[in-house]
Amino acid sequence: MPNSEFLQMRMISKSFDGTQALRGVDLSASTGEVHAISGENGAGKSTLVKILSGALQRDGGDIFLDGKPVELGTPVRARRLGIYAVYQEFSLVSHLTVAENILMGQMPAGRLRGLVDWPKAYDRAEEILRLIGFVGIDVRRLVRQLSVSHQQMVEIAKAVAVRPRILILDEPSAVLSQEELNRLFALVRRLKQEGTLILYISHRLDEVFEIADRITVLKDGQLVGTVAPQEANQNQLIKMMVGRALGEIFPTRQPPGTEVALEV
Repeated sequence: MPNSEFLQMRMISKSFDGTQALRGVDLSASTGEVHAISGENGAGKSTLVKILSGALQRDGGDIFLDGKPVELGTPVRARRLGIYAVYQEFSLVSHLTVAENILMGQMPAGRLRGLVDWPKAYDRAEEILRLIGFVGIDVRRLVRQLSVSHQQMVEIAKAVAVRPRILILDEPSAVLSQEELNRLFALVRRLKQEGTLILYISHRLDEVFEIADRITVLKDGQLVGTVAPQEANQNQLIKMMVGRALGEIFPTRQPPGTEVALEV
């Protein structure tokens, strides 16, 4: 288990046109940890991580990295601090190649000023995909020609290529097959070993219990609690997420009677 709280978010609040999305939420996470954030739709998961990535401005609260207060006014500022996010909505440029998307801002220069060394760019992009286990993607193809699942892989590769200190994965499995999900989990475990903090947002509890070191649950924009997977089961987590036990959500029903309801 990790032993240092690298990230601290304290009393984070955010509202949209009078609707309170977050109410004094606390989150602490460590280097070399997979920290899952779970909750129903509208619980505030994506809002919280978008504040951390600089995509949204918080209304109140403080954020600390390595014990030092930080201001994350824009995504550019967050990235300079090593915080990268992969959202459900892709940020890829569809008319550019896979290599151009992965190496955006890092394209290798050619011999002549202003030109790109394309063979080197393709080799570097292929190497990145190979190292993270996402093989079988043609780096010369335009992104718009890829399947949705391959676009998701390119989005993840683009973030991992810069070696982030904090990697945010917002519902990454929504478009992935089981084999692709296994590759993603292998990548997450390797990044964890290298000291990266991964914030994994998902409502799929089987994934959360498989990959997470700790699970923070939000409900109606508020912190319910943080638990370790080995200290809870799915029913307990569901109760934290929705406020009642699974049996109360799906109560036992009596089978229908034997009387004929319709006869033709």
